[in-house]
Amino acid sequence: MKILLTSVVCAAVLISVTPKSYADDSMALRICEYVQANDKQRLRKFLKKQKIKIRNIYDDLRCNGDNLLIFGAKASALDVGEFIIGQLPTKKVAADIESLDKHSKHLAAKAKERVGS
Repeated sequence: MKILLTSVVCAAVLISVTPKSYADDSMALRICEYVQANDKQRLRKFLKKQKIKIRNIYDDLRCNGDNLLIFGAKASALDVGEFIIGQLPTKKVAADIESLDKHSKHLAAKAKERVGS
């Protein structure tokens, strides 16, 4: 009985899969650098090469304490900001419109256009 219980526990540990962390430190640093530099082409190429979608990493990724969109607005990264707005679900974009308006009127207008308000 003890052997059976031990083998079941071992099997459960071996079978359990931990989710892949999309935004490890080096990837997060590169993404933040591309956003700050307003380099949409490199950002898209990097995301495609890593097989990452912005909508999957957006909630967990922080650049200088801000989410990706607000960080881009603070850095005046208009091209990358528009790209991020286009890639995110409208609910997430709508939640950030007020903060966007403080840092970038242009991105706030694009966000409002995307949301439809």
